[in-house]
Amino acid sequence: MNDKNLIVSPKWLAHNIGNPQVVIIDCRFSLADGDLGQKQYQESHIPGAFYLDLNRDLASAVGTHGGRHPLPNITELADKLSAIGINSSETLVVVYDDSRLAFAARLWWLLRYMGHSKVALLDGGFSAWKAAGHPVTDVLPDRPHGQFVTQLQQDLAVDIEQVKQRKDLPETVLIDSRESERYAGLREPIDPIAGHIPGAVNYPWQGVTDETGKVRSTSEQKQRWAELETAEEIIVYCGSGVTACVNLLSLEIAGIPDAKLYVGSWSDWCSYQL
Repeated sequence: MNDKNLIVSPKWLAHNIGNPQVVIIDCRFSLADGDLGQKQYQESHIPGAFYLDLNRDLASAVGTHGGRHPLPNITELADKLSAIGINSSETLVVVYDDSRLAFAARLWWLLRYMGHSKVALLDGGFSAWKAAGHPVTDVLPDRPHGQFVTQLQQDLAVDIEQVKQRKDLPETVLIDSRESERYAGLREPIDPIAGHIPGAVNYPWQGVTDETGKVRSTSEQKQRWAELETAEEIIVYCGSGVTACVNLLSLEIAGIPDAKLYVGSWSDWCSYQL
């Protein structure tokens, strides 16, 4: 483990795969095909890994406002975490996907928001695990129930009203995590309106990892955020509050904690302009 225990290597996970204090969660998903991640998991996954789905487990139903991936029902998610054997303040949760942390980081953030800090991401995801020659299986795991008790860290999330109130303050930095073309309004493949929240600066989430999904070094993460080290408040958003969590992870690795997620993100913001 490294980066303040935020990232684990395939080698480390292979050595700890039978550790009763470790729970592995597969978060593979495709925005283009909402069933693909579940199918991939059923075909092959890291031994012992459970599956949590972005739409069904890590978000709630879409409404007129609130964005494309509103927060899940926290009580229901806590029950699911208990059911897969997670004990508050005891269990280390290791999360992976195959999309450069795009979906795994959402669960990483949710666990921290729910008061569980013992969570790490698998460096390079499922592809790195397989490339290292480690085993995969289609066997569904089973382990004793845990007891997950939520201690909500409400300061880690903000809504549209808080963004409106704070985005122009000199001590606040608002970060747009989407690709530069979407930030600039040159292309918008998902939401009905193109552009960005006025005042936001652009740090595309893909910069946190290399092309293989391996997390860049701590020094690179620090360099990435060097201009924001003195900011008193950082609010991060993306299209729907999912890939912004990759930037939140990067900030944490860089030693800039307590940045906040605008959960509704651009999909919520632009819904008030329709």
